[in-house]
Amino acid sequence: MDLHALLAPLGIADPLGRGFLSVLVTFVTAWVFTWRFIPMLRDFAVQAGWADMPNARRLNKEPLPNAGGLAIYAGFLLSVVVAWALRPIVVEIVNIQVLAILLGASLLVLVGFIDDQFGLSPAFRLVVQTLAAVLLVVNGLKIDFNAIPFLPVLPASVNHPLSVLLTIVWIVGLTNAVNLMDGVDGVVGGVGFVVSAVLLATAAQFPDRAAAVVLLAGLSGAALGYLRHNFNPSRIIMGDAGAYLFGYTLAAVSLLGTLKVSAGASLLVPLIVLALPVLDTTQVVIGRLARGIRNPLGHPDKTHIHHRVLARTASARRTAVILWAVTLLCGITGMALQGVHLPVILATGVGIALCLWFVAYRRMRALTLEPATPDPEEPTP
Repeated sequence: MDLHALLAPLGIADPLGRGFLSVLVTFVTAWVFTWRFIPMLRDFAVQAGWADMPNARRLNKEPLPNAGGLAIYAGFLLSVVVAWALRPIVVEIVNIQVLAILLGASLLVLVGFIDDQFGLSPAFRLVVQTLAAVLLVVNGLKIDFNAIPFLPVLPASVNHPLSVLLTIVWIVGLTNAVNLMDGVDGVVGGVGFVVSAVLLATAAQFPDRAAAVVLLAGLSGAALGYLRHNFNPSRIIMGDAGAYLFGYTLAAVSLLGTLKVSAGASLLVPLIVLALPVLDTTQVVIGRLARGIRNPLGHPDKTHIHHRVLARTASARRTAVILWAVTLLCGITGMALQGVHLPVILATGVGIALCLWFVAYRRMRALTLEPATPDPEEPTP
């Protein structure tokens, strides 16, 4: 069998070349490091008292270590460093933009972690999120309103401020949307992996998106490593630190695809792939405003999509799997609309499904070696 002929339709020109191998090493590094690092971090978090208390939004009945975001961040950052050592991106503007993304993500991880442990006001978090978004804009990463299909072309005096505003709304909105979804074990970890992997497979089809491919390979690997410990019953959660990392990085990478500042047209796939968190946050905010709640993003309740699915399935595990499947379906749809070839779409879907099955299987198998811990949302016989 000719390996080159088999992989060529998937966009892999040389399976033994530095390009493909660097992506593979990046993914595996993030996956294995995060997977192996979390147990050590969890033990330290328990001793330090880094734990999430039960509240109206979360389902845990007891304090649960919430430092998983630090492990995801460490695995992600390590993998990116390894990738740059293997195959540095030599285009200066791309390096600057990648550094801006990493700096903004680092800032939000720090703020998210402080909020997890000590609590920060919603206004302060919003200001920091806005600053992290502005950091991208000043480094050339922004949505060009005039590049968005089906919308009128505006004069430059209007287009520029509107593009900046739209970029900030996109970054801040998606950062909070992912955070608000983190209410059921395995949901954000699995959804984050699916979205990252779909965007990775899509970006890999274009020669000018090497930097995006590297970041997405690291993020998807870290998500999979985390999910091994977060699939119900979870041993650790990512907290705001991890959710901010996923939301901000995915929003930023969706703008990192060309050397132009006109990235509006490239948002088609991210917007469709991220339809679940976007629609979830939209319906929650509208519902809370309709009930007269003045701070719709800071008011915990159980009106999210994952809560509604959980009410019907009575199982956190089934809820997570259903939302993974919905996200994957959205991702496949987005890839098709982007014009990605069918073999790539099929391989991406099968690969994602196999990775999720493997991680869930390993987690369930590990439960047989641990003291029995029932699904907190499954009725006992």
